[in-house]
Amino acid sequence: MTIKQLRAFLTVAQTLSFTHACERLHLSQPALSLAIKGLEDSLGGKLLIRSTRSVRLTPEGESLLPLAKHLLAQWDNTEERLRQRFTLQLGRLSVAAMPSFACNLLPSALVKFRQQYPKINVTVHDVINEEVTDMVRSRQVEIGIVFSPEGTGSLSFTPLFEDQFVAVVPPSATAQVTTHSWATLLQHDFITLQRPSMVRRLLEQELGKRHIDVPVAFESHQLSTVGSMVAAGLGVSAVPSMCIRQMQELGAHCVPLTDPNIVCRVGILTQQELSVAAHALRDVLIESVKAPRLHAPQSFVTPT
Repeated sequence: MTIKQLRAFLTVAQTLSFTHACERLHLSQPALSLAIKGLEDSLGGKLLIRSTRSVRLTPEGESLLPLAKHLLAQWDNTEERLRQRFTLQLGRLSVAAMPSFACNLLPSALVKFRQQYPKINVTVHDVINEEVTDMVRSRQVEIGIVFSPEGTGSLSFTPLFEDQFVAVVPPSATAQVTTHSWATLLQHDFITLQRPSMVRRLLEQELGKRHIDVPVAFESHQLSTVGSMVAAGLGVSAVPSMCIRQMQELGAHCVPLTDPNIVCRVGILTQQELSVAAHALRDVLIESVKAPRLHAPQSFVTPT
């Protein structure tokens, strides 16, 4: 039994005329008769009784009629919904992103995506870097935003930008400081994210290569808490530059951090095959997300 055969049967049953059914379906009489015969053969009996003057349904045809209506309505609805998905008029998409990206750069990208595709609903999972990778690998989400992984296996990683760590200092410190070295920064109480945060791991790995210890005085699970603690004068911190705006909104200030410069790549992690909606969001992210820049506050003193 095929959709074409069911549609042929339903049209004949509704019109009770092969001639009118042919006109509606744009089929020839032999093609319509062949479709009906094929349906009857597949089901094992007559559905229509046809004479030179009339067409009527057999009892089995009568019982099939409401089922045929229901099945074809479902088919047409499914066909239309899939067509809308392929043309991005309808859809649902899940994204996982590490918190530093999710709360700082992702919203503006989603604004552009929503403007282009207002009928695509997006679910955002704000989770740690390692969990983003796990969610992409297990197909819980189609798109993940992560720091560059050591190995992707069957996954695909597309770089978006290179991010550099910046110093986060209390407002009172910015009138005298235009840049910080790690040696100078770490003379103060240091505030950082708790393990297993990838930001924490990157700092410890890169500084460890240079035999620099991180004297952690305070640690928190949330970047917002780290920024608030720095703003309150409890110490200093270091975060990827994509967090600059968030830190400044919390009342802390950011300054360039050197000696060493710690750089990490941020990008899109996906399976090889993506839905049309996921492809569209991936394109928007590539086009709209750029490396953040640190603009010095007005209170900075520029060396002469």
